[in-house]
Amino acid sequence: MLHQNDLKHIAHSQTLLMNEQSRIMESEGRDIYKLGFGQSPFQPPEHVTSALRNAAQTHGYTPVAGLPELREAIAAFHSEMDERNVSADQVLVGPGSKTLIFNTLLAFNDAAVLIPAPAWVSYAPQAKLTGHGIVPIPARFEDRWHITPDTLDKACAQLPPSQNKILILNTPGNPDGLAYTREELTALAHIFEKHGIWVIADELYAPIHHTGQHVCLADIYPDRALVTSGMSKWAAAGGWRLGLQILPDNVPQNLKNTLLGIASETFSCAAAPVQQAAIKAYVWNDTLRHYLACQRMILGTVGRAASAALNKAGLRVHDPEGGFYLIADFSPLAESLRGKDIVSDMTLCSRLLHETGVALLPGTAFGLPATALTARLAYVDFDGTALMQALNGLDLNSAAAGTTVRRHTERMTKGLNLLCDWVKS
Repeated sequence: MLHQNDLKHIAHSQTLLMNEQSRIMESEGRDIYKLGFGQSPFQPPEHVTSALRNAAQTHGYTPVAGLPELREAIAAFHSEMDERNVSADQVLVGPGSKTLIFNTLLAFNDAAVLIPAPAWVSYAPQAKLTGHGIVPIPARFEDRWHITPDTLDKACAQLPPSQNKILILNTPGNPDGLAYTREELTALAHIFEKHGIWVIADELYAPIHHTGQHVCLADIYPDRALVTSGMSKWAAAGGWRLGLQILPDNVPQNLKNTLLGIASETFSCAAAPVQQAAIKAYVWNDTLRHYLACQRMILGTVGRAASAALNKAGLRVHDPEGGFYLIADFSPLAESLRGKDIVSDMTLCSRLLHETGVALLPGTAFGLPATALTARLAYVDFDGTALMQALNGLDLNSAAAGTTVRRHTERMTKGLNLLCDWVKS
């Protein structure tokens, strides 16, 4: 008989818990505004889905690192977007960036994994599963939910100098929607150098930075930055499971061999038809530029409107800069919330869901203290495909385009209004 001590203990995701509560309420006839689960509201580009259909008969194994043509396309794509030279030899392809991050952690023995708080929900469980110690680096609203050189330096100073140190840095970020500036990354890079930190730079949302001004960490810290990305967010292809990793140009050969060895013994290769389709996805052309420009305009417009509404209602929120998330800080209302027996973010989100039908995720899911009274909001409860079609032929900077976005996101606006009315009450 298996005892609990015989198994690894990984808690159930709070993301899934809130989604299950939402599903049950929806099945009972409640109108639920799904501002918790963060999935792209758009569809993959049509020429890419067409390529996937045409590749359906592709059934053989590919090289572990990925199809050579795909790696060439990815290198060219990121060379242009990140404004740096990337070669195909630096690129590894896998079934989602999540797997590539996990395998990178697995490649190291006895490392300290430095994780900003807040951070994406899977970083800490992955570090735990790979046997590493977890070192949280707290971040504050006042610092735009970003770690600072001082907090990072102090955390590293408590660790043995000889111990491998791995920082997972997500920009633009989930759950905060904020992007590190070149100045911030340059200041942090001095601490990276000082302590010999390997950085897994999770840049999954880079192509949908709202102004297209993403700064790639590897451009500033080239020797130990392991950049991960994929098609889940910018190409709206989360279920296709196509991720990539860009290694440093001078990566130690033993690290690269280890990563390839782990890949060969786990996933073997990413799905061959998806790789064939991805070759078409990673080509800069007018179709792709327009596709990304539409997403950036829509997400930027909706995100700024959401943050403005929440700030006006009395919460503390930064304007998001990339992706489709923001963190709402309810702490200015702590005294009022205590009067309603709300002293934790989980209670806050549960009460919000049951009293308004608005689903958010508690900040504790992302490493923030329960009593900080924070929640992540994903502003994606709209039909992105219909909205993109409605924008076709319009100047994206025009008043008509802004009006079109507002018209197609009225349901989400209604959910935000319910949230704001609940806060004001």
